[in-house]
Amino acid sequence: MNLSFYIGWRAERVKYVRLMDELLKKIIGDFMREKKSAKESNNQNKRFQLAGLALSEQRVRNREMNFPILVEGKRDKIALECLGFTGKIVVLNRGWTIDRVVTSLFEIYGRRNPFDSGPVISVLMDWDRTGGRLQKKIVQLMESFDMKVCQDTRNVLMKAIKPETRVVESLKGMSDKLLPIIDSYDYQN
Repeated sequence: MNLSFYIGWRAERVKYVRLMDELLKKIIGDFMREKKSAKESNNQNKRFQLAGLALSEQRVRNREMNFPILVEGKRDKIALECLGFTGKIVVLNRGWTIDRVVTSLFEIYGRRNPFDSGPVISVLMDWDRTGGRLQKKIVQLMESFDMKVCQDTRNVLMKAIKPETRVVESLKGMSDKLLPIIDSYDYQN
């Protein structure tokens, strides 16, 4: 593969990821602005479509742009791998302090993603009380290093599949419903 072809291909990938990001933000905004009746708020298909879109966008960035995802434990990592994530997934609970993990991530990945100057990492903690506290602390530490952090996927999952689960590891059990949706948005599969 020659260099000019690679540069052109990479530019197209960045455009695709930005387009997916804009589409995701539009859909999330529409979803959050809608007035929901009791019947509409329980529309599982619509909520799973939204979760699938968010996970698809995250999977593309993870695979194509070396975009790491920080999760709480090894079961969370396994759940994401079951959903087809092939890029770097970093586990928080590995015997290190949170400060040490954040410092290590800063040293490895820097402040901004080199491909699109966007977020350098996605933090995907559980959306229960403990996960919320961890998320807040980790994001504060990363922002103190001037790292740009993506929390969009967690926010979408928190709204879309909170009735079914509050933990990332449960996504493995939902993979039969989520994987076809994710694959439909991810052009490579």
